[in-house]
Amino acid sequence: MILQDSEFGEVIVRRSTWCKNPKFSVSTSGRLSMSVPAHTSEFLAKRWLNASRRQIRDKLPINDPRTQRARDAQKKILTKKARDYLPYRLEFWAHKYGYRYSNLRLSHANTRWGSRSSSGTISLNIGLMKVPEALRDYVILHELAHINHMDHSPEFWAEVGAHDPNYKRHRQLLKQYKPGF
Repeated sequence: MILQDSEFGEVIVRRSTWCKNPKFSVSTSGRLSMSVPAHTSEFLAKRWLNASRRQIRDKLPINDPRTQRARDAQKKILTKKARDYLPYRLEFWAHKYGYRYSNLRLSHANTRWGSRSSSGTISLNIGLMKVPEALRDYVILHELAHINHMDHSPEFWAEVGAHDPNYKRHRQLLKQYKPGF
């Protein structure tokens, strides 16, 4: 459930069978998040929110609602760009170097540019659309190399280096950016 609040903007309410009392935290998007017992009504959730305003203000770093909306708009734009670009680029490199993967998943994780699951799914962060193309290609090649090496062994880095001779520089430059936003 999402509550609209004049002070906190959108408040994410999660119902949980394990929760006995309301708990407040900040979600990765900077929104106020509230965990409540499973059968809590919207009325009761609003009441708890109103009763806890001072405590929330004093203890939690919540983003301004305008910042939340701007972030949502940016995410929407990046998602569209990523859908249009990343599958094409992944397929280009996979075909060029003979890699086979089962699926592509786009993510918006705060800490990872990409990953590869043991089932063959490659995940790429939509935040890649904010970095230069050479760095995007490095991340894609990095994840493709995980098809043959699920670790970061010397053999893995040798394979990445065979496809991207400047991978060390690209890896260093990528640290200047953050996957989340």
